[in-house]
Amino acid sequence: MNREENEPEVAIFAGGCFWCMEEAFERLPGVVDAIAGYTGGFVENPTYELVSTGETGHREAVKILYDPSEVSYERLLEVFWRNIDPTDPYGQFADRGEQYRTAIFYLNEEQRELAEESRRRLELSGIFDEPIVTEILPAKKFYPAEKYHQGYYLTFPEHYKRYKLYSGRLGFIKSVWEKNAHFRLFPERERYWLGWAKPSASELKNSLTPLQYGVTQLGMTEPAFQNEYWNHYEEGIYVDVVSGEPLFSSLDKFDSGTGWPSFTKPLEEWAVVEAKECEGFLCGKEVRSRFADSHLGHVFHEPTSPWKRYCINSAALRFIKREDLEKYGYIAYEEFFK
Repeated sequence: MNREENEPEVAIFAGGCFWCMEEAFERLPGVVDAIAGYTGGFVENPTYELVSTGETGHREAVKILYDPSEVSYERLLEVFWRNIDPTDPYGQFADRGEQYRTAIFYLNEEQRELAEESRRRLELSGIFDEPIVTEILPAKKFYPAEKYHQGYYLTFPEHYKRYKLYSGRLGFIKSVWEKNAHFRLFPERERYWLGWAKPSASELKNSLTPLQYGVTQLGMTEPAFQNEYWNHYEEGIYVDVVSGEPLFSSLDKFDSGTGWPSFTKPLEEWAVVEAKECEGFLCGKEVRSRFADSHLGHVFHEPTSPWKRYCINSAALRFIKREDLEKYGYIAYEEFFK
């Protein structure tokens, strides 16, 4: 049966305690609802007490209702992997047993393919030393959990915060993902960025240098010939310093003599947006990243040249070396350098 217009799509994930997974998904733009429940077992209408025995075959899971025009399944997969320990075959953190094992339950062939590809890319990244054991399984009937489990992080916030901390989940997530913050699962897909939430101004001030913040958020221009990448020609790609969106390739970089990194074209057609015209001598159009909306620099349409010149601030960029493309999830761009 075809999905009715405006009807949300469904995704199902088991990531250990469903309180924590519900919070992780409900904070994502485009998610309509995250329902705590049980799935994968052989007992009808299971209760929390029955599932807790570990003998019904069920796992604690969340059923995600989402608007695919606002958030992609690829983005849901990213959130899932960043909130679990995928190397634990016996449960999650302080919670042990079959009911706490991780899994992605696919509802169609597209979800299965994307789930398997995401697991493969995570394995290739080398982020985890141990094998990834999260299963990818066909969806079974999903049973909503008892009412007191729904929205637990909102109803009992203090108890929930203590649980997430002392169970070990919060510390694990921070230890793994703070040092791998720039890893991306599907950065080459425009749909992947649907649902990406730009950090607040205060968060950006904490994560960026004053120059990076000034350039990307306030439209400043860094000094010519006194910036990181103006004469940098190592093989790799340049991504948005805020979001990690792929922007430019070293293959398209050239010395324009201006003292700023210059490129003949973006890495992807959708990567940058031409904004307002600027004023002044030899001035072009402002260019910004599509999803983070970072100020990047300007593009010039020079009548004597067959191509454009993208004149970009180094402070708006982060460079990913060719040999690190796999590590940070940009594996799809390796073929550009073959």
